[in-house]
Amino acid sequence: MKKVYCIGELLIDFVAEKQGNDLSKADVFTKKAGGAPANVACAIAKLGGLSKFIGCVGNDQFGSFLLNVLEDNHVDISLAQRSKTFTTIAFVSIAEDGERDFVFSRGADKELKYDSTIKNNFKENIIHFGAATALLGGDMEAAYSRYFFDALTQNAFISFDPNFRGDLWKDNEEVFIKKCMPFVQKAHLCKFSLEEAQLLSGKTNLEECCAVLHEVGTKVIAITLGGDGTLLSTEKSKQTISSIKVVPVDTTGAGDAFIGCLLYQISTIHNPMEILENTDLLAEMVKKANMAGAITTTNFGAIPSLPTYHAIFG
Repeated sequence: MKKVYCIGELLIDFVAEKQGNDLSKADVFTKKAGGAPANVACAIAKLGGLSKFIGCVGNDQFGSFLLNVLEDNHVDISLAQRSKTFTTIAFVSIAEDGERDFVFSRGADKELKYDSTIKNNFKENIIHFGAATALLGGDMEAAYSRYFFDALTQNAFISFDPNFRGDLWKDNEEVFIKKCMPFVQKAHLCKFSLEEAQLLSGKTNLEECCAVLHEVGTKVIAITLGGDGTLLSTEKSKQTISSIKVVPVDTTGAGDAFIGCLLYQISTIHNPMEILENTDLLAEMVKKANMAGAITTTNFGAIPSLPTYHAIFG
């Protein structure tokens, strides 16, 4: 089984309780562990995979809480870092249909320092890059770029999820697009939401989105469409793979559960590059990943709602 290194942010989600998606009306919040790459790491580990988290939290009580949550979910945190800067916080409000409203207070995640000793560990393993806060400058962006180069030179299988957050990129969407393009160009697998695929491609039609993104360079595209399933696109074929029907109560982490389950399955094959040519195998994997994403929406909180191996594979 291959190891999956998940690089990006780990943060506190303060989730507004008992109201819609207008944060201005919220007065009661519940503390949850969050951060897309950390969610992915937990999703992989909860299914029985080998995941390692690379990111930075504060040397405070919130940072300790977050690392404990990852450890409790069997994620290897030996490469995580601590900083004197306070732990990053996101305030999240959830509407009745499960959609969310975000406000970020950025802290320690931006302090991630590049560790040159990790490079050799990447060799022929899987590296997942989640970019929610990673492209906002500072030490983290520099480290993120260097880890990306390391992954390329070590023949690693590279997964990229832009994790676009409008609150972080107001009036700077073009900068976000430009910074994402090297990852889209070189990644073997890119997971997008519909909004992200349209934003990065500059197109609205899904087939045109895929055509542009394949032309940039990525080999496999998975565009998650909520209850409508996932559009799986390779340079040779396209198909929409349906999901199971559920009543969502919180969509937080659904995309992370999807890509986590997909990467877990890829990690179990001897040569992850095989999926670039084996469309039938990839489609079966996406079907299971859709189940993981759907199940995660049926409870509150991303990490506690992630499915176990038994729930997906029986």
